[in-house]
Amino acid sequence: MIKIYHNSRCSKSREGLKLLEDSGKTFEVVKYLEDIPTKEELRNVISCLEIKPINLVRKSEAIWKEKFKNLPLSDEELIDAMITYPKLIERPIVINGNRAVIGRPASNIDSLIN
Repeated sequence: MIKIYHNSRCSKSREGLKLLEDSGKTFEVVKYLEDIPTKEELRNVISCLEIKPINLVRKSEAIWKEKFKNLPLSDEELIDAMITYPKLIERPIVINGNRAVIGRPASNIDSLIN
């Protein structure tokens, strides 16, 4: 099952959602700002993306700059920060099985659905 972690206020996330809708494939939408992932879910997302937690952080967010920017955070502390402040999570994220991509640009999603 394909899953998209989606923020409707984000134009890139809306582009990713439209690409999935246009594909005709069945998928689940997770509005991660409302349905915040658990620590285990976020660890799984990071594992599927094959990245370090820092690479999933939106460093342009005000909350990052105000609270975390210059701190030497461990991977676990970064995951905790993203759970506490889900706006820090890069978007959209699309998962298909054990593979995932960050849909920036939206064309990254093509590799998971074609």
